[in-house]
Amino acid sequence: MKNRYIYSILVVLSLLGIVDHARSQDMNYSQYFSTPIYYNPAFTGVNTGVRARFLYRNQWPSLPISFKSYYFAADLGDRSLPGSGGIGLQINQDTPGVGLINNFGAALTVGVRIPITSFMASQIGIKAGIMQRRINWDDLVYSNNLDPRYGNIYPSMVPAPEANKRVVPDFGVGGVLQFINPDGNISGNIGFAVDHIFKPDVSFLSNGSSPYPRKWVGQFDIVFATGPVSSSRMSRSSDDPLKINIGGIYQNQAGLNSLQAGLNMLKYNIYVGGWFKTTMTGVVNSSIALVAGYKYSFYEDMNIKFMYSYDLQISGALQGTGGAHEISLILEFDKLSVFGGGGGGFVPGGSSRRGGGAMECPTFY
Repeated sequence: MKNRYIYSILVVLSLLGIVDHARSQDMNYSQYFSTPIYYNPAFTGVNTGVRARFLYRNQWPSLPISFKSYYFAADLGDRSLPGSGGIGLQINQDTPGVGLINNFGAALTVGVRIPITSFMASQIGIKAGIMQRRINWDDLVYSNNLDPRYGNIYPSMVPAPEANKRVVPDFGVGGVLQFINPDGNISGNIGFAVDHIFKPDVSFLSNGSSPYPRKWVGQFDIVFATGPVSSSRMSRSSDDPLKINIGGIYQNQAGLNSLQAGLNMLKYNIYVGGWFKTTMTGVVNSSIALVAGYKYSFYEDMNIKFMYSYDLQISGALQGTGGAHEISLILEFDKLSVFGGGGGGFVPGGSSRRGGGAMECPTFY
């Protein structure tokens, strides 16, 4: 009886999760630092070279439902491009509600770079893409399907609506300010973005309306190195100083507010970190995201980074749901030049070549 009672509570909580998605909210990744273009298109090409990012999230694995999401992005930073910024592509998919709803998005992103000084630059980014929502009407259960004793055994007499898919255009815009000190041991960025600017209508019914709400994002990251930073990516990891990345991200969508803040540390090519996540509207749900990862350098201009995070629920409402698992894989080709304006490299105090020089090194790698 006790197990059945707990199971019922978990099912109710899962339904609440489905309702949240029905209210049209974007998936929120704990590793926001691994998916910067997802939150702000201005990060497209913020550093020269090519980067490919893969991320998988499994949320609330202990519940008898599936809340899984997949994300891919690739961007090229090249100072010979018009606007001296970059171009990118991102694809994301999630399936809330036991597969009843499938959300898919694909977009192209463009970054325009505005050099300020050798140690400060800004970028403006634009996202243009599509949003697709698909629903499986056949898996919906109505009251006339149910028998009081045997459960769901009768065929439904409710006709399915005329459409099971909705495809709409989707746009976003953002800006980021990037900075680094002359010694190269303090760097960071501050960004702001707005997604779903025109609130596309994602209703499945021709006589209905369901505008997708805008999402507002504010973010900052500051990186401190405890010693001199080497200009070579192939230097021994034991010689690299400890790097500490302090950051935070705030989001507002559909009247709901969320905040995430914490830090990551890098030493001996090993990442460890901890982040506090909380919602600030309605029922407060809080968790601690624990992060671990490893970076391996194949060559001076090629690196692979693997990171894993686990959301440990600390609020009473969602304890027992299994938290959330996230896995990210990032490939970096820092010196790859496609149009002749890539491969800026890290030159502390270096001159700004169309926004290059000291700003071309990733702030936390």
